[in-house]
Amino acid sequence: MSKRNFILLMIVLIIAIIAVFGFFYFSKPATNTTGSNTPGTNFFAQFNPFASKTTPPTTTTPPTTVTPPVVTPAANVKLKKVSSMPIAGYTVFSKQRLIVPVTPTPAIPSTNSTPATTTSTTNATVSTSSPQATPTTSTSKTTSSTKKTTTKPTAPLTEFAPALRYVARATGNIYETFADVIAEGQYTTTVIPQVYDAYFGNSGNSVVMRYLQSDGKTIETFMGTLPKEYLGADTIVNNALTGSLLPNNIKSISVSPDSSSIFYLFNNGTNMIGTTLNFLTNKKVQIFSSPFTEWTSWWPNNQDITLTTKPANGIPGYVYEMNQSGNNFNQILGNINGLTTLTSPDGKLLLYGDDSLNLSVYNTATNTSTILGVKTLPEKCVWGNTSTVVYCAVPRLIPNTQYPDGWYQGEVSFSDEIWKIDTTTGNTTMLVDPLTVSGGEAIDGIKLQLDSSGNYLFFVNKKDSFLWEFNLN
Repeated sequence: MSKRNFILLMIVLIIAIIAVFGFFYFSKPATNTTGSNTPGTNFFAQFNPFASKTTPPTTTTPPTTVTPPVVTPAANVKLKKVSSMPIAGYTVFSKQRLIVPVTPTPAIPSTNSTPATTTSTTNATVSTSSPQATPTTSTSKTTSSTKKTTTKPTAPLTEFAPALRYVARATGNIYETFADVIAEGQYTTTVIPQVYDAYFGNSGNSVVMRYLQSDGKTIETFMGTLPKEYLGADTIVNNALTGSLLPNNIKSISVSPDSSSIFYLFNNGTNMIGTTLNFLTNKKVQIFSSPFTEWTSWWPNNQDITLTTKPANGIPGYVYEMNQSGNNFNQILGNINGLTTLTSPDGKLLLYGDDSLNLSVYNTATNTSTILGVKTLPEKCVWGNTSTVVYCAVPRLIPNTQYPDGWYQGEVSFSDEIWKIDTTTGNTTMLVDPLTVSGGEAIDGIKLQLDSSGNYLFFVNKKDSFLWEFNLN
């Protein structure tokens, strides 16, 4: 073999070896080093326009399973604090409110469901048997008519629920809330500093406030009318009270059961004068006058008003009744030391206590008294709607002092339990001990009231003047 042919053969072998090596080397799939889900491609495929294009699979993130939080229902708190500030007085009334409908959660369509196919027919078939039928022609046109439907607005759903209004002692501002949903909101902006005592009338739309003048001695009394409240409207920012002043140094105020009027006592210098005042007409009528000046009043029903001599330890007390005209002034009970009283709504029973805090009930029809077996003051009680049951704040322990003077003057304070007493059967039931609920707060209950349905019992804690409620259901 010539040298020339040998060189050519070697060149051909080298080229063949390179070609074989290159075929096996470059035909391996490239390694994906990006860490992505895209498959690697070889070098030649990047430049070969006829290479099959592989579409990388769509990356699908699996749905995250959200486990709803476990909601533990709150305990049914039956005893709760209502006001966020000390109050001077409050009222319970029935208030209308909107019922917010619950919007149902829309159903989630199934992914396997097949949408329904809607077939549209453009040519309507008209029955020729109808006298209003239109003969069909060979060329029919579809007439589209739009009917306008007038929908009358639907009145919103409403309900009546027990509500509260109360006066802040520091500012005289009035606040309100519902009993079942405590959501305190300010209702008036008129500032009357340091209100000591407050009464509501006219279904919560009128208020009487008592406070000391700048001299620190004269008791001034303001009677105001609350601005009108509209259903569903937000509380107006500038809600001002409008009203007038009553005589100075009013000693006692009681509200009629229908809340339309008040009876108040004041000293004109020689006698104690008793006057009724109607909230709607502002009409005043003097119905009582007495040279004895130490009286407290109570308006239990629409027929009678009771007057009790102011109590003192060791001093005999007396209670009288008269009608709304000031006539038939008669003694009911008397000669009881430290006498305090609370007449039932029907006027037939008289709850009374003595200077030993023994609570008794007097029947005006039989002229008999029954000891109820608990120690408290009638001021710490309220009659039920049936005039047979009373709810009382009963002290757990009674410190040794002179009663009722020591309690009135603040020398002693009680830690009460709430009791229900049936005056007919004599059965007594302890309903709640505030020391064992709501953080164990001690309550000295005064100014007890029930709502009209008898489902809620409200009272003020004499220790700090905060308003509380107890759900009797």
